[in-house]
Amino acid sequence: QVQLVESGGGLVQAGGSLRLSCAASGRSLSIDHIYNMGWFRQAPGKERDFVATILRSGGLTYYEDSVKGRFTISRDNAKNTMNLQMNNLKPEDTAVYYCAAQLRFSDTPATAAGQYDLWGQGTQVTVSS
Repeated sequence: QVQLVESGGGLVQAGGSLRLSCAASGRSLSIDHIYNMGWFRQAPGKERDFVATILRSGGLTYYEDSVKGRFTISRDNAKNTMNLQMNNLKPEDTAVYYCAAQLRFSDTPATAAGQYDLWGQGTQVTVSS
């Protein structure tokens, strides 16, 4: 069974940091077969919004404007993992964070949820003021 598993969420005070990880596993699934890997978040009562994405090579990244300069996305193809380092967290960052993988070929950043084929179960991030 192919799956993505997130970890690293939790409760942190405003200005603090968290590091989210996403591990890809499953028969015949290699992170080399994944093109865009992305992070989305969903706050209560809101839609699932794009946060960041990284292409397979790891050289091209793209961020939602409100997280630029605070969040850093990275991936380790050898370990089949992707990470999101979140610094200077704000209460408005509170949400369930989901990792996602795009299995279809793409050489451009994917920022829409519909462009992704696999999703993790989500991890809660809560930032207190």
